Amino acid sequence: MTPPANIAASLLCSFLAAQRIDAVVEKRAQADLESALIAGGWRFSREHRLSDRDIPDFLVKVEDVAVVIELKIRAQRKRIYRQLERYALHDSVDAVVLLTGTAMQLPLEINGKPARVASLGAGWL
Repeated sequence: MTPPANIAASLLCSFLAAQRIDAVVEKRAQADLESALIAGGWRFSREHRLSDRDIPDFLVKVEDVAVVIELKIRAQRKRIYRQLERYALHDSVDAVVLLTGTAMQLPLEINGKPARVASLGAGWL
């Protein structure tokens, strides 16, 4: 049986990959993503404070599973990964999803939490 956090992360990635998000300016992309999440009926909070240092762009609840979405238009891969590592250390986070225009992959898990990547460009294909 697939754990609920894996299912939640995969469901959210499928949804994200189908969205047409303006990927030119990160703040605009975040606003587009917020509109898409609202239209899709997802329960979420924007800029959810996990700690003083760790504030992911979105925390989405998929049933009882908390999935962080970090949206990055362009960024250094190592910096993105370190940020996701920190988020995955929090007990309140069950999975992490990176929505990005940067070509990169993630391991299947980061700090024991499911990790997925969704492409910003996929919705435009």
